[in-house]
Amino acid sequence: MVSGRDPAQPVGVLARLASALGRGDEKPNQELAAALAASGNGDDIAVLAHALATAAKPVRHDAIKVLYEIGALRPDLIAPHAQALLTALKSRDNRIVWGALTALDTLAATAPELIAAHLPDILDAADQGSVIAKDKAVSMLATLAANGNSFAWDRLLAILRTSADNQTPMYAEQALRAAPMQNVEALAEVVGARAGSIPQSAKRTRLEKVLRRLATLKAK
Repeated sequence: MVSGRDPAQPVGVLARLASALGRGDEKPNQELAAALAASGNGDDIAVLAHALATAAKPVRHDAIKVLYEIGALRPDLIAPHAQALLTALKSRDNRIVWGALTALDTLAATAPELIAAHLPDILDAADQGSVIAKDKAVSMLATLAANGNSFAWDRLLAILRTSADNQTPMYAEQALRAAPMQNVEALAEVVGARAGSIPQSAKRTRLEKVLRRLATLKAK
């Protein structure tokens, strides 16, 4: 008698992750995310969210990858699992933290109230996290500020005043999209000060481009 899985039975979602397939690349996770985004299979997405707190490390890493890839395509599908993502911010595993922030960033445009309500936890995780974690927090702040959130705008400007030189042009570009809803002059002042203090010409060029865009906005 031959044993094994019945080929007529569907494979569980965790068995479709890269680690379960013995793969060292992300393609299976990306393909799974695309399939789940297309099917809208809430049960499988719930299994992935639950795995963030219960599964072995390789599975957790794959699960968060799939979740934020789904979020980029269909944020509505991961929104019901926002609490699992917020809980993941307290993980000691940096991959999980920045992955959760990446997933939450996909919700900022469609669920701004949710993100705004949890900004203290989000910003705390980013402050203690990697460059990617900080980048995703800035992206969320810019999205909220573009929707009129003044607290997010103030925090965004505060970060931009002291951000690492390498990140400053990108942060200024992120802030630019919120400027029309906020304070063009305030952003121009901060960006101008940073442009005058950054030695690398390529980074200054990007900041000067932001300043020209801000000047155009002020002239309107």
